[in-house]
Amino acid sequence: MPDILYIILAAVLALGVGIVVGRQLAGKVKLDHESDAKARAQLIIQEAESQATRTRDERIQQSKDKFRQLKNEFEQDSKRQKQELDAELTQRRQGVVEQEQSIKQLTQTTQRQLEQLQKKEQDLEALREKLQNDSQQQRERLDAQDEKRRATLETQLAKLQRREEEVEEELESTRESLNAQLLQVQHQLETISGLTAAEAREQLVESLKNEAQIQASSYIKDVVAQAKLSATKDAKKVVLETIQRTAAEHAIENCVSIFNIESDDVKGKIIGREGRNIRALEAATGVEIIVDDTPEAIIISGFDPVRREVARLSLHLLVKDGRIHPARIEEIVAKTRKNIDEEIVEIGERTIIDLGIHGLHPELIKMVGRMRFRSSYGQNLLQHSREVANLCATMAAELGLNVKHAKRAGLLHDIGKVSTEEPELPHAILGMEMAKKYKEHPDVVNAIGAHHDEIEMTAMISPLVQACDAISGSRPGARREMMESYIKRLKQLEETAVSFDGVLQCYAIQAGRELRVMVNADNVTDERAQELSYEISQKIEKEMQYPGQIKITVIREMRAVAYAK
Repeated sequence: MPDILYIILAAVLALGVGIVVGRQLAGKVKLDHESDAKARAQLIIQEAESQATRTRDERIQQSKDKFRQLKNEFEQDSKRQKQELDAELTQRRQGVVEQEQSIKQLTQTTQRQLEQLQKKEQDLEALREKLQNDSQQQRERLDAQDEKRRATLETQLAKLQRREEEVEEELESTRESLNAQLLQVQHQLETISGLTAAEAREQLVESLKNEAQIQASSYIKDVVAQAKLSATKDAKKVVLETIQRTAAEHAIENCVSIFNIESDDVKGKIIGREGRNIRALEAATGVEIIVDDTPEAIIISGFDPVRREVARLSLHLLVKDGRIHPARIEEIVAKTRKNIDEEIVEIGERTIIDLGIHGLHPELIKMVGRMRFRSSYGQNLLQHSREVANLCATMAAELGLNVKHAKRAGLLHDIGKVSTEEPELPHAILGMEMAKKYKEHPDVVNAIGAHHDEIEMTAMISPLVQACDAISGSRPGARREMMESYIKRLKQLEETAVSFDGVLQCYAIQAGRELRVMVNADNVTDERAQELSYEISQKIEKEMQYPGQIKITVIREMRAVAYAK
């Protein structure tokens, strides 16, 4: 037991001695590390200072070199600019010297010219004085001659007056002798005939009057017969020559336009997902888009040529752009309508320029352009009006009438057909009122109003416009009566639907078998939309005559629009 204790004590003492020795050794090692770190830090600082010194010296040297280089370049540029300035200054000096020499020469030339002018003025003055002297002498000579002639004329005049008095006396004596002889002859005639002079004169005048009346009536009958025969022949000749000289092509307007496409793949884009594109296009343009098995073609159906043209141009832009969706369709259709309005004005201006008509009011020019998209009994209205204008001008030239007024009246005679004002009036009266409103000539106004005998003809060109209108409309193949009645029925359909409250737009499609009515979603509810379709159908049944049945579709579309800013 005591040994164990000794051993434990020895171990504890050894442990304590080891701890003390270890701490001393650790402190020594720590001091050695600190001294080494300080030495290394001092070395690094010295190396950094030397590196910074070398870098600073290098930068200073580079700056000096750069400064010397820039200085040399500046000196060279300054030297070159100085040389250029010296050369330019030398040239300018030479130019100034040359200008001075030219000015000196010009001054000398001017001085010589002035001297010459002064010499000429002196010569002119001398010549003027000479002419004045000569004219004075000539005037004196003429005055002397005039005095001599005056004296001679006075002498001759006195002789003539004396001769005139002698002639008067001779005439008076002759007149008295003739009167005496006439009285003797008259007395003898009265004695022989048993009549006085007044009675004989009356009988003679009466007999001459009767004979003249008989001859005049016979002559008048012959002249009237000859005039009627020649007038009929001349009128036929004028009409036939005018028709032959004014040849025109005829193209019957229909209600279908063909839109050609490059491939049938485009048809799917035009139809759109679940048909939304084609529905948006039909709603925006008011026509029917028929996409069937016809290769590389889409049919546009509608009675209004302007709507068909808007639809055709819109389809062309959409297919060319490639972006076909409802919002884009509405944007393109609105843009196309604006372009069509501009094209209408351009067509009107081009037409009056071709016909040589000037001073037409801008509103009338716009209506003339609108004729391009209007048909009358299947005949294009603008072509018809141009033909009537040319026919009227030719006939007026043949008959010696005002060609400008005749051509103007022929172009404007159907202007009432494209007006939206008071459609219940006959188009001739409406056109006459519009021509009067825009200060047209009274002859033109009367010719427009009287070409269908609505008013009395008072102008010489009015019968021409009526005849030329009939000639243009009666050419073989020029018109189709059924087309006009068909268009009137479709317009009446649309007007019937628009007369109801809340209706925004209305389009007759499928040859009048369907009526699509767009209503205002804010004013018309879903229940009212159903009632509206029924009311429109009942009104159509009561007021119109039509074959088959008509489908009335009321479309109520709700839109919510907001803008993020």
